[in-house]
Amino acid sequence: MNKGRVLLVAAALMALITALAHMSCIVLGPECYATQLAPTAIVESAKAGTWLAPVGTTLVSLLFVACALYALSAAQIMKALPFLSLAIKVISSLCILRGLMGLALAFIYPELTTKFAFISSWLWLLSGICFALGFKLMNKGVSVIQPESSRN
Repeated sequence: MNKGRVLLVAAALMALITALAHMSCIVLGPECYATQLAPTAIVESAKAGTWLAPVGTTLVSLLFVACALYALSAAQIMKALPFLSLAIKVISSLCILRGLMGLALAFIYPELTTKFAFISSWLWLLSGICFALGFKLMNKGVSVIQPESSRN
């Protein structure tokens, strides 16, 4: 199996697991939001039973599902989605940036960093690398202009 496809499927799985983890907060309640380091306003919304927590969580989860779909599209497991190259580059860049920022803050302010935040930063970084390297490997040697013999 193509190494790029393996990396992109891994990125898709990470995104889907993240979406499920976020959605679990709706069922498990305020403690779950707090454990996953949700902003105070979201935790308070969950405690008060207002719409902010479940609606915000659902929207964030849908973003992770979209990332998974783009990874699967880039892995050529499903039909190519619009703006595939741009989307994968943006997703991978944001994931890598989020991972590096979290790790930098963990080293600068270790007393303010939880184990969960440290591990999640590594996972963000790993996910971004899977998106970027997987896409690069899937498109290795692909030219915009195809040779005459390969056209039909």
